[in-house]
Amino acid sequence: MSLGYAEKLSYIEDVGNVGMVEYFDPSHVLREKIDQLAIMIKKSKHLVVFTGAGISTSCGIPDFRGPKGIWTLQREGKALPEASLPFHRAAPSMTHMALVELEKAGILKFVISQNVDGLHLRSGIPREKLAELHGNSFMETCPSCGEEYFRDFEVETIGLKETSRRCSVAKCGTRLKDTVLDWEDALPTKEMNPAEKHCKQADIVLCLGTSLQITPACNLPLKALRGGGKVVIVNLQKTPKDKKASLVIHGFVDKVIAGVMDQLNMQISPFVRIDLFQIILVQALSNDKRYVNWTLQVASAHGQKAALPFIKSVEISFLDREDYKAAILDKQPFRLKRRTAYNKAFEMVLKLNFSDGCGCSSLEIDVPVDFKVSTDCFDFDKDYIFQKLRDKAVLESRCGQNAVIERKTILTPRSDVTTYAIVTNVVQYGKACKAALDSLSNGDFKKRKASVTGTGSSRKRSKGSSKCKSRSDNIRGHT
Repeated sequence: MSLGYAEKLSYIEDVGNVGMVEYFDPSHVLREKIDQLAIMIKKSKHLVVFTGAGISTSCGIPDFRGPKGIWTLQREGKALPEASLPFHRAAPSMTHMALVELEKAGILKFVISQNVDGLHLRSGIPREKLAELHGNSFMETCPSCGEEYFRDFEVETIGLKETSRRCSVAKCGTRLKDTVLDWEDALPTKEMNPAEKHCKQADIVLCLGTSLQITPACNLPLKALRGGGKVVIVNLQKTPKDKKASLVIHGFVDKVIAGVMDQLNMQISPFVRIDLFQIILVQALSNDKRYVNWTLQVASAHGQKAALPFIKSVEISFLDREDYKAAILDKQPFRLKRRTAYNKAFEMVLKLNFSDGCGCSSLEIDVPVDFKVSTDCFDFDKDYIFQKLRDKAVLESRCGQNAVIERKTILTPRSDVTTYAIVTNVVQYGKACKAALDSLSNGDFKKRKASVTGTGSSRKRSKGSSKCKSRSDNIRGHT
């Protein structure tokens, strides 16, 4: 985890108010409360979810007030926890993905998050149904036209400051700004206004993994009470709003949500991460037109000067050309310069070695080069290709699937730019879901499911379609 994460949230409350005790409901009480919550969600007409750091701890991102939270350790003079993987490679938790399923089913109407980890967007919650009150570490925005850019790298600044990139909207070009608030920054109206609106309309505001102490955000859920709505709190610590809640559950958020999804007979889909990169070939013909001076670059799809965090190194070899020397590029920008005969075609093999946190270790891509032949340009339907890649990754239970999504030619300097999409992570939640349900299940948990689903028995499923598949949570594949 880079400098950013602890600092990016440290503005929101004084460090002294930390180290709260964790509470756990007894197993039989927890099961009863999960039943109650599932029934409330099933009957809900306007469900709003309000999330805090507690929904991301299972993603390897520490919280703040827990026994190993950032502020707790700071107060005790202890070192901050080591991140189990780079911040930019954190994958959504089972709870994040369950919320996506509830949104797709039309049950969840809006999500309000105090987190800056970007995991709600990455999980698939539509931007128009999400308010990120404190910003997003991976988001840049244009102050002129309002265009947003969701990055695969952590934006280098905080405090709504200018970054090194500019808006790519035609006739704009304004320098972009980060979106993470600093001490003196007020909550943005663009996020607060829809959050307030949906809380006032909500019949349930479900608070997940938040101690509800960060003002003014913590008062948003209470706006539901004025319209007859209810507040439900799922958190390991007690909160100042517990007395206002209709239901308070002390338990791990993932375990609670796994139980709720089981009671609702809803399946949690895998998370498939797709990243983009570009291969850029710049060429210049020599004065005698016998040779080509060319430069190959493996670059970010977010701009040539942007970071490419998921690629560690690039190995380049040439097929059937012993006179062309192979190369290893281990520093960004990944760039190779060569001079070859104009009339000789050749083929390069690029081995991309991925960074820690990716589900596959490497990928090989063939790049044919013939300077005498013009390049075909195209721009495929990206959403269609992304869905095909996701479907294939889930079916094959591995990552590494890739496809070209765009190819274009730039005249000055003469450059061919090819954009690739690649599946870099597949996360299945079956193992974690099964473990959570096993810890909840005893003789009567399954029986009570009938009162939630409204049937005498759970819905029949074909073999292999159970909600909790016992696959590995993070499936690593090789290409």
